[in-house]
Amino acid sequence: MSALGPLNWLAIAVGGTLGCWLRYGQTLMVQSIWGREFPSATLSINVIGSFLMGFLFVATTERIDMSPALRVGILTGFLGGYTTFSTFSMETLLLVQNGAWFRALLYVVLSVALGFGGAVLGVFLARL
Repeated sequence: MSALGPLNWLAIAVGGTLGCWLRYGQTLMVQSIWGREFPSATLSINVIGSFLMGFLFVATTERIDMSPALRVGILTGFLGGYTTFSTFSMETLLLVQNGAWFRALLYVVLSVALGFGGAVLGVFLARL
């Protein structure tokens, strides 16, 4: 089945829904424990999601035999719904592992700087 097959789309949709629900539930739980003064909920989601992406990326390519639809449903759907930071972390790690240190550093700096800049610009334009 091609990467655009209907089973892959369904797996991404189901996984994404579950990931979003988990993110929301975890946000409510962490904020009820530690409050909202520091973005602890988002930090915990990003760290856990990055760990899961690294672990499951390797496990599903090197150790666990599973259907491509299930793999894309977990990695792209579930973890994408849970946190896109996990994808950013994995892509950065792959650049480093391939010896592209400069590109990895550039990716990190540009992602943070441009992402923050985009948020600032969006807020500015919304308030005009």
